[in-house]
Amino acid sequence: MSRLLFVHAHPDDETLATGVAILHHVERGDDVHVLTCTLGEEGEVIPADLAHLEGAEGDPLAVHRRAELARAVAVLGVTAHLLGVRADGDVPAYRDSGMVGSRAFGHPRALAGTELAPVAALVRSTVDEIAPDVVVTYDPQGGYGHPDHIRVHDAVRLALAEMASAPPLLVTLTPRSWVAEDRAWLAAHVPADTGYAVPSPSDPVAPSVVDDALVTHEVVDPTVVARQMEALRAHATQVVVGDGWFALSNGVVSRLAGREGYALMDPRTGELVRGVGEKRRGLLAGDA
Repeated sequence: MSRLLFVHAHPDDETLATGVAILHHVERGDDVHVLTCTLGEEGEVIPADLAHLEGAEGDPLAVHRRAELARAVAVLGVTAHLLGVRADGDVPAYRDSGMVGSRAFGHPRALAGTELAPVAALVRSTVDEIAPDVVVTYDPQGGYGHPDHIRVHDAVRLALAEMASAPPLLVTLTPRSWVAEDRAWLAAHVPADTGYAVPSPSDPVAPSVVDDALVTHEVVDPTVVARQMEALRAHATQVVVGDGWFALSNGVVSRLAGREGYALMDPRTGELVRGVGEKRRGLLAGDA
């Protein structure tokens, strides 16, 4: 049995960004851990009956999203950790930063606004405790540029770079060809009367979308999509789940295709480790 650690900024990121890999390795019998660094206090609430939680004094959204996270990780079958505390303990050391320029970004506990070294030290303590065979987090741009995602990437890199014998680091990347396929699928399968927007072939792509050759690891497992959708439904404040797709507060749909791409990264240099030959089918060294 192998052990994997996924490090994320907010509740729901674990299922949105890496749910396929998590479920794939759980179903293989691996020991999977998720470290969440904030409680997503600045999340944009979708359901009208929960809108009163957004931006309310005392951060009631954090309490609600913590419960959502607990339900989601129970579906995923992983061991959950919060940065700086146990999953059943007090609040994490840091708070959701919101976007650059927001009032939340200036909060004294904002994750992205604090010094990097203390964040990395807390990540390092979790890595030391769990002793994973591989650590997984965002690409250097945090998937789509969220400052908390970028801070988590940087903290994971620093934590591993300072270890004498660090586990391999994998970052999330999406092959460009998959984006084209997914947009075509969405156009064919998402009814126009849903009220959600389907991205066109010419719409911009996220910074995490790269040329196919840069992706060294692929997890392709359509059998886990039903459970991924169940876990996403636990995050009801943040995600709307359709038949094979989801939408966030921006109203743009994304496909749940049962596949995710990753690449090995050198934590000391930040350089991607180029693959040789066929991509690995899984995240561990022995995966063919």
